Amino acid sequence: MTVHRVAVLALDGMAPLDLAIPVQIFGPRTETPYQVSVCGPASTVSAAGGLALAVTSGLDVLHAADTLIVPGFGPGFSPQPGPLPQAVLDALATARDRGRRVVSICTGAFALAAAGLLDDLHATTHWQYTDELERRYPAVHVERDVLYVDEGNVLTSAGVCCGIDLCLHIVRRDLGAVVANQIARNIVAAPHREGGQAQYVPAPVAVTGDTALADTRAWALERLAQPLTVTQLARHARMSERSLMRRFVEETGTTPLKWLVNARLGLARELLETTDQSIDVVASEAGLGSAANLRLHFRRALNTTPTAYRRAFTRHAPQ
Repeated sequence: MTVHRVAVLALDGMAPLDLAIPVQIFGPRTETPYQVSVCGPASTVSAAGGLALAVTSGLDVLHAADTLIVPGFGPGFSPQPGPLPQAVLDALATARDRGRRVVSICTGAFALAAAGLLDDLHATTHWQYTDELERRYPAVHVERDVLYVDEGNVLTSAGVCCGIDLCLHIVRRDLGAVVANQIARNIVAAPHREGGQAQYVPAPVAVTGDTALADTRAWALERLAQPLTVTQLARHARMSERSLMRRFVEETGTTPLKWLVNARLGLARELLETTDQSIDVVASEAGLGSAANLRLHFRRALNTTPTAYRRAFTRHAPQ
């Protein structure tokens, strides 16, 4: 398995969690080719919350990396606390010019924008700072209500924990759904969330109790091959359809039907990766009906076909 080098950039003021997310997800595992390093322009970094971090690698690691990740900045800091070192800006621009993948988590998007990497691209950041990103960098097409944006070799995530969604999306893009789901289970992360979901939901999220829909979602996941309606979901949750719709959006950031399509696509991807079943059988078992319908959803969501997807992910190597 060819090594895929991931470099996480450590800068003064960074949020420790933003750095920890990619280090954890891209850490060494037998089923992945990732080799992750933390690097920076200085040997020590003062992180948010009074933490200090020793950085063992310099910016030369960025030049050798296949994927560069820029964490965001923590509470008490502006989205970008002061001008970035020119060496950092140059390294980011060089990576883009060489076709490397460059990623930001949360307000790390400001660093990418400062280096000119987001000009004329769609991007996102923490919902509190989307207006600021647009004001400072008018050439960036700012997406306000998404978890992450994938522009090919430039990817940006919304606030903090959306970095988990983005990093798992990268693993899924590189290695397929099976490996990404395994990592998600290992780190006890939430099930896969598509980038287009809302990052900020003003209503409180249910925890435990009679109105929580976790049991209903688990029930639905066991029956994806069956026709499932909002009426059936509401009956299982013991609430009205109107209440279910409202509560579902509060808990997941999306509607029940969109959630079901996403879950079925995830199952279809796993079946394509792990079985030799025909496209018709995969479509049926994933609850997407016909091969034609499966192809339609794959084209819309993944810009590929089920056959091409299977061909790509029966080998586990980053693309």
